[in-house]
Amino acid sequence: MAKRKLTRRQSWRVKKIQEERAARAQRKNRDIDQKLDSGALGPEQAGLIISHFGRQVDVEAMEGRQQGTIRRCHMRANLGALVTGDRVIWRDGDPLGVIVARQDRHSLLSRPNNQGELRPVAANIDTIVITLAPEPVPHANLVDRYLVAAEAVGIEPVILLNKTDLLHAGNRPQIEAMLDEYQALGYRVLHASTLEEQGLAELKAHLDQRISVFVGQSGVGKSSLINALLPGVDIRVGELSEASLKGTHTTTTARLYHFPDGGDLIDSPGIREFGLWHIDHQTLLEGFREFRPHLGRCRFRDCQHQHEPGCALKTALDEGRISERRMESYRHILTTLETNTTY
Repeated sequence: MAKRKLTRRQSWRVKKIQEERAARAQRKNRDIDQKLDSGALGPEQAGLIISHFGRQVDVEAMEGRQQGTIRRCHMRANLGALVTGDRVIWRDGDPLGVIVARQDRHSLLSRPNNQGELRPVAANIDTIVITLAPEPVPHANLVDRYLVAAEAVGIEPVILLNKTDLLHAGNRPQIEAMLDEYQALGYRVLHASTLEEQGLAELKAHLDQRISVFVGQSGVGKSSLINALLPGVDIRVGELSEASLKGTHTTTTARLYHFPDGGDLIDSPGIREFGLWHIDHQTLLEGFREFRPHLGRCRFRDCQHQHEPGCALKTALDEGRISERRMESYRHILTTLETNTTY
């Protein structure tokens, strides 16, 4: 979806809303500062954001007598955007605690919204589990978008085919061919079925001692997987629409869960679209890992990798070292970068 141009009245309305929000944030910060100065808040302690609700978050205490307890906290406006997975310093209070600092992140997954604004999704992630299923029909270009996003921030991607019980003679060849292509590129591909209880042990072993986030279209079974991996969590599961075979959104905010034996898992809201217009052309090229050995080897420094003579990517394509499907996917994503669209 392209960003639309606002009318003068709409622009005025947006500015007015932003000013009102800024004023409320300033009042909230003054109230927090008064509590800090008066000693009404408890001592500083380490915490982990496990879910996010507007200007408030749920923080799990990571030390002391409160370790393991969860408290709702305010976020100070000067801390910037805080997300699920952030490690923070907070002080307890009545009725709400206050986050006073954010600790350094080692990774941050972000995506742009429909207005083109870059929004963080989750922090300190080790693994992105790109989840797809036979229904809704998986699209390789969407998988490529997730892969580029993961490669851009240095997070290991894993491709998971869920609902393998829905494979049949009509859809199996196409899906298996797509997964074989990703495996040939060096990506780990896993299979699972919560209905048949298959592949869950292998998936859980891969997530052990890691902080992982599940991403993928609505309806691919992310919540069902988490219910199977973490008995007792009981995340609400949405049925597929019979008309469109698209999933219904049942997760409204990213939420972090702990595995009993170690490791954390973040369930993110269902994402049917994943725009990449926040990245530049070079980052997109490097996000296709099979392109990397050929980058910088073109005859012309400003090669656009279209029809220029001496293009190293085109030579690799002609020689079968780059697939036609992946090249077309790259070109399609490049078009969306230039037009600020998702598809």
